[in-house]
Amino acid sequence: MANSEDQDLKQLKQVLVQFMDKLSPGNSVRDVKWGWNMSSDPCRDQWEGVTCDKQNYVKKIVLEMSNLTGVLDANSLCMVESLGVVSLKNNKISGLLSEDIGNCRDLTHFYISGNQFSGDLPDSLSRLNNLKRIDISNNNFYGELPDLPKISGLISFLAQNNQLDGQIPDFDFSNLKVFNVSNNNFSGPIPDVKGQLTKDSFSGNPKLCGKPLPNTCPPVPTSIMPKKKSNKSSSKKLLIFSGYIILGLVFVCFFVYKFISKKRTREHEEKGGNEKIATADTASTVPNTITSSEFEADGVPKTAEYSLTSVETGMVPPLVVLTSPLLMGLSFEELLRAPAELLARGKNGSLYKVMLDDGVNLVVKRIRNCRISSEDFNTRMKKIDQAKCRNVLPAVAFYCSRQEKLLVYEYQPNGNLFNLLHGSSNGHIFDWGSRLNVADIIAESLAFMHQELREDGIAHGNLKSMNILFNMTMKPCISEYGVMETENQDQSFLSPNNGIESSNAGHAYSTFKDDVYGFGVILLELLTGKLVQQNGFDLPRWVHSVVKEEWTLEVFDKALIQEGASEERMVNLLQVALQCINPSSNDRPSMSRVSMRLKSIKEEEEISISSDP
Repeated sequence: MANSEDQDLKQLKQVLVQFMDKLSPGNSVRDVKWGWNMSSDPCRDQWEGVTCDKQNYVKKIVLEMSNLTGVLDANSLCMVESLGVVSLKNNKISGLLSEDIGNCRDLTHFYISGNQFSGDLPDSLSRLNNLKRIDISNNNFYGELPDLPKISGLISFLAQNNQLDGQIPDFDFSNLKVFNVSNNNFSGPIPDVKGQLTKDSFSGNPKLCGKPLPNTCPPVPTSIMPKKKSNKSSSKKLLIFSGYIILGLVFVCFFVYKFISKKRTREHEEKGGNEKIATADTASTVPNTITSSEFEADGVPKTAEYSLTSVETGMVPPLVVLTSPLLMGLSFEELLRAPAELLARGKNGSLYKVMLDDGVNLVVKRIRNCRISSEDFNTRMKKIDQAKCRNVLPAVAFYCSRQEKLLVYEYQPNGNLFNLLHGSSNGHIFDWGSRLNVADIIAESLAFMHQELREDGIAHGNLKSMNILFNMTMKPCISEYGVMETENQDQSFLSPNNGIESSNAGHAYSTFKDDVYGFGVILLELLTGKLVQQNGFDLPRWVHSVVKEEWTLEVFDKALIQEGASEERMVNLLQVALQCINPSSNDRPSMSRVSMRLKSIKEEEEISISSDP
């Protein structure tokens, strides 16, 4: 463990020194007192401008008016985990702000005003979901603004005295406390600012119009009404239209006939095969360790655990390797031949730990009763892989046939949240601060995934504490995102849809709200330390009943009370949890709102810790 910590510290120092070397080429402004070298510790030795928390994570880098004359290396900067505040005001930093800045996912405050930056603002700025304040004023930025309204928690945006152009995006002006885009080249109408801003926020843009500026926008030209066409022309059009309808009906009837014929053939072919699979899956005992000999007989794989035969083609579909360099060239047969240990079996499938010849450990999830078609599943996995969230465990490969769906993940050695709360902690301390941090990271990651995959309607679908894993450094990560369609933990707690959510869009909306419910239940587990369901006990119902009787403090885990955790902040977190498990899905908050609330609670906790003697 010590070696791992030393390695992490060394890597952190390398990243920070590289960042400073680019900011201050030739060490022109640094002396020994600054630190920023490989022979000292950024936290313990208090490097200039660096602020750390009690766990020695770098939280702030503030280097204002420091005569920095280089460029901003966003790639190195964003490799500093948990970095929340960056302020480089009033220096002489030049060059472009690169797309890499979008990797600083923990950033809440970003100040680079009073420098010599130029070029377009990167689109990746809009991916900084935690950003609250940004100041890019007094630079030479030009071009249009990225889609910053996507950042739901933004409360301050300063961009005056640049050369920005295009239209001003429709920000959530009711949430913005500070906003200034004066002295740029913006044009067109100003969005509705909800009466929150004055003309000073927009002055110096000659082509802008509308309130709160005195110059009104020119009226939008009305379209000229088309001339009425003759009856002869209308009749001709009607005949052509009717012809198209008849032709369309012929095609529809043909395809319906072909579909029914194909379905009958497929059902006939599947009858025998499904009986075999059903027989195999009803086995009452499963060995703890499964080797290649149990999968194969005379070189032919068995269907008891992995069904290799595709009914449609008679061929074995390939194993689709996504982005992992470790698995390039790995085939389905090689995966099948590797020794595998059964980790768990549930109603949705089985989980195996697989050990490849080169020492790489993987986890393979075999999915049963998946209602997602093979084609949709294939598309779904690729879209999830493209989302790229650091705290969502990506599938490194998958296999998909009509009979089987397998997902391959990198093995995570430190178990899951369920075991940490209800089983063995393996010596890991899981105090109030750790629980709050886990909740914050899960909320942030889930909010990011919801935003990235909202148009595709892909939510997690089965969010629970068993699907929150811990990596080598005990950072939580969400596993099995999007693998299953929504599986509500307590159907009775969900409101009837009254027909509103019958459309695809409504179903997608409901699915995201079900994730919010699942997250609320996880918050209750973190706060109470209790199982969700056991021998008729139901955690959400129990919490509601206790709160209703105004015995709120009885809800909390005794371990949290004994350590002296803040009752006020535990109650605040409980209120968030109760909002998430609201019986009416329409009244549950979005994950972005939940994430904002958790960050606020976490900030209050950090301020309280820093102010303690």
